[in-house]
Amino acid sequence: GGGGNKNALNKPYNSQGERDWSHGGADCCADCLTCLVAWWLPCIVYGQNKSRLEHLERQGYPHPEGGESCGGDCFTHGLLTVCCGLGCVVQMGGRERVRQRYRIEGGGCGDFCCSWCCSPCALVQESRELELEERS
Repeated sequence: GGGGNKNALNKPYNSQGERDWSHGGADCCADCLTCLVAWWLPCIVYGQNKSRLEHLERQGYPHPEGGESCGGDCFTHGLLTVCCGLGCVVQMGGRERVRQRYRIEGGGCGDFCCSWCCSPCALVQESRELELEERS
């Protein structure tokens, strides 16, 4: 889909045409509100990220309400997290889609590790990547 600048910070691309994330995973506290919600209710940030990404892919412009935070995707993530601690399974798929959209280097193993080891940081990193395109 269309959208704004998919490399708003002009990160250099490697020989495979991929780049680094615009913000490091450990830099999640730079967006305090999203960080707090991601730590306490990660399903909300997951649902919102997925809704924002799908809107950008389909419509080519940002979601008018900033994404749906409490829809079916939020419920699925929350249920998997509460019942068996596996919200990261659906989250890694969302992370992969963000990486592919912005041509960010990495793979499924790294997506799983980030989503499993520090789910809130991964969610904030993905949210900030989406925000850069939405604001451009």
